[in-house]
Amino acid sequence: MIARKHFLSAGIAAALLFAMVPGQVFADTLIRNARVHTASATGTLESADVLIRDGRIAAVGSKLDAGTAQVVDAGGKPLTPGLFGGVNGLGVEDVSLEQGTVDHAYTPAATMPAGDMEHRPEFSMGDAYNPDSVVIPVQRVEGVTFNMVSPSSLPGGSLFSGLGGLAVLDGRAALLPGSKVLFVALGSGASPLTGNSRAAQMMILRQAFDEAKAPAADGGLLTSAGRATLAQFSRGGRVAFSVNRAVDIDRAVAFAREYGLKPIIIGGVEAWKKREMLAAANVPVVLDPLNNLPGDFDSIGASLHSAKWLHEAGVPIVFHLSGDAAHNARKVRQAAGNAVAHGLDWEAGLRAITVNPARTFGVNDRGEIAVGQFADLVLWSGDPLEVTSLAEQVWIEGRVQSQESHQTALRDRYRKP
Repeated sequence: MIARKHFLSAGIAAALLFAMVPGQVFADTLIRNARVHTASATGTLESADVLIRDGRIAAVGSKLDAGTAQVVDAGGKPLTPGLFGGVNGLGVEDVSLEQGTVDHAYTPAATMPAGDMEHRPEFSMGDAYNPDSVVIPVQRVEGVTFNMVSPSSLPGGSLFSGLGGLAVLDGRAALLPGSKVLFVALGSGASPLTGNSRAAQMMILRQAFDEAKAPAADGGLLTSAGRATLAQFSRGGRVAFSVNRAVDIDRAVAFAREYGLKPIIIGGVEAWKKREMLAAANVPVVLDPLNNLPGDFDSIGASLHSAKWLHEAGVPIVFHLSGDAAHNARKVRQAAGNAVAHGLDWEAGLRAITVNPARTFGVNDRGEIAVGQFADLVLWSGDPLEVTSLAEQVWIEGRVQSQESHQTALRDRYRKP
């Protein structure tokens, strides 16, 4: 513990920030004179202080008593909660074309006899997540501190993608307790998994959840572990439906209501068409605000204003990136900035990549700058939703995180003197 106070100019503070030992825990740290974007109902606080004690936020206010705390002078720069990287394969996919580093999909049917199918909702990312993935520091140095590690449904697999959970990107191997989500693929992209019909998707979903209540006499669709998994989720568990078309979103929410599930819509390109229904049912939508052109017939209604329309209707929104998202999670703030540029309130844009995903996936002690929350924080050089701004320092649970990644190491190794 550092026993004496240090009052620093902005320049000296910046030097200190990069000199701190990664992983070191100070009993107390006071971040002085920051523009604090709380991501809570409090909004933004000018020239405010944040006191960190034992990994959590102990106080937020003006001219806080430093006591024996290490003091970091933010120099009026923005301070935000740590960012959410999105719903992707971060930690279970290192090199997309190298199968030995890809663990996010279960595809038994690729080697099974034609016509056979195996549904394994118990397939879990918690058994494959690699906290030492070289992709993780690339995201963390740009302010990403937590992420939803999600399974995928690929050819040869099932519409039950499997189980995902939130990972805190500080080197721990276990996913956060209470953040477990069952992922289900629906719509045209998943039709090849179910005999090329959306009707078959709903048929299989109903049969599987009914089987979880009473095992089928003819052997059924699931293993005993699969039945136990679905039975658990039928008691109010979070189920993420990867779906884009408006009518399919309607059906997914109706199915969730019928079977006692807590639905989350992933993708939701046409969710804005169902915004009143989604708001009334308090169903969160995880969307990519950069989707502005239809990639298929399920997303004809793509619009850059989707986030604005959903938010104004009262739908909880969360941002992520589609495509090669595991390697580009750090660009989620660009997506948020793009939504703001197309009419979304700035504070709502920040909440969509901080507190909203934490609450959507069952975590109540991260995502805000408020007393009692874990001290997952990022100090920025400028507006955090502006792509030219840099994350000058990242803390996770009060621990200073390294500002190095394999990208910065390569840069330093090969750049000219």
